[in-house]
Amino acid sequence: MPLFNIQIAIFLLITVSIALLTYLKCRDAAKSNDHSTAGDNKEVFLAGGSLSWVFVAGSITLTNLSTDQLVGMNGNQMALLAWWEFAAVAGLIFLAKVFLPLYYRYNCTTTTELLEKRYNNHHIRALIGVLFLLGNIFIFIPAMLYGGSLFMKTLFGLDASIIVIATIFGLTGAAYAVFGGLRAVAISDAYSGILLLGMGILVVILALMAIDFDFSGIPTERLTMIGGNDTPIPWHTLLTGMLFIQIFYWSTNQTITQRAMASPTVEEGQKGVMAAAAIRLLIVPPIIVLPGIVSYKLYGDIGDAAYGRIVADVLPVWLSGAFAAAIAAAVLTSVNSILNSSTALYVCDIHEKYVGTSPNVPKLNKIITVAFVVIGLLLVPVYATADSIINLVQELYGLLSMPILSAFIVGLLFNDVDARAAIIAVIFGVVLYAFFSFVWMPIHYIHLMFVTLWSCVSVAILVSRFGFGTRPAFVGFAGFKRLGTE
Repeated sequence: MPLFNIQIAIFLLITVSIALLTYLKCRDAAKSNDHSTAGDNKEVFLAGGSLSWVFVAGSITLTNLSTDQLVGMNGNQMALLAWWEFAAVAGLIFLAKVFLPLYYRYNCTTTTELLEKRYNNHHIRALIGVLFLLGNIFIFIPAMLYGGSLFMKTLFGLDASIIVIATIFGLTGAAYAVFGGLRAVAISDAYSGILLLGMGILVVILALMAIDFDFSGIPTERLTMIGGNDTPIPWHTLLTGMLFIQIFYWSTNQTITQRAMASPTVEEGQKGVMAAAAIRLLIVPPIIVLPGIVSYKLYGDIGDAAYGRIVADVLPVWLSGAFAAAIAAAVLTSVNSILNSSTALYVCDIHEKYVGTSPNVPKLNKIITVAFVVIGLLLVPVYATADSIINLVQELYGLLSMPILSAFIVGLLFNDVDARAAIIAVIFGVVLYAFFSFVWMPIHYIHLMFVTLWSCVSVAILVSRFGFGTRPAFVGFAGFKRLGTE
């Protein structure tokens, strides 16, 4: 059998095996007998509250570790990008210790539900839900579809166009999200995670062996962890916006927190989150930077094509099919995770509030999933023109991330803030960061995220006090203990 056919055979065998194992696990899982709208929401979006800490950890890891990470971060070909992963540990600890107990205490299906209950206003919940949806549709889905397609094309030297490969990814990911809900998504994540992390570590070892563990000849700026002003992560940004970016992404982002909210108890969810934090600290950083650095020594500055090329060169041909299956799994799990969380946001935050209180959740899940995949595919050619996937994603998401986080900070750390003031502040933040991004960027975008965040918080407090006549009072972190009794 020709080697290419062996690759394809191994790829298909592993891919089908993961799907079969996921089906068997989902079939054996006890489903809720509650067929009300609330019951449907819990089953489709929170796996019936059945996820053990193992599946929580695996799903959180794989939801984030997709081709925008593997391809994008290795595409920078420098060690500095590992700071995204080290800082992520702080965001996950914040989720486990601060936010997750609140989500469970309030019995939330979406993170935005916490805002509704804190502000006693469903309009702010809907606004934040819409912003999350915009980020998922226009940023994350197309970026992941493009990154996965580029990797497959580079690895196998395929003649197929990027859009054709992306369509296959999109349709398969949609099938998981539609037919299995979060349970199927999380279970497939956990199985795929073992494969991807194992193969990722193997690539790191083989890449280092390819240069005899010799980093000589690689410029110092590619190896340093202290970034200068002209690098993707200047060292001083670690003191301003970096921590808040991580708190937003890991603690308030529905796509991530949904997994931790799907455990039977808060303690089980916390165990899964802390296990995911350990994986990010110990395993993920070398996977997302070392192959790129080695590729710089071997091929020079080749950008986002670096990871696919180094994998194709260092892996035995028969193993490349297994690695392709791992990458395919990473793309699929990330895409179907975002699709499932997007449907949750639309159904719970928008449809039930403004369209109908008793929607057909499974039917809506199908319609929304298909629509979002189509939009994501239409945007794939736009991302194909980017110099760096990961840098583009981070910069664009600043339009939404800091304004959204400001609503959580104000709602949780202050009493008596008018919801209308928080809404005005969020809209102000989107406009402010858009101005910074597209008109005037005086300092690094991570610093500007920090500026945007605290500008939004200030606007919310001032508008509430002088525009709506309330008296906002800072309660601080001590107020978290009282939130459940208010």
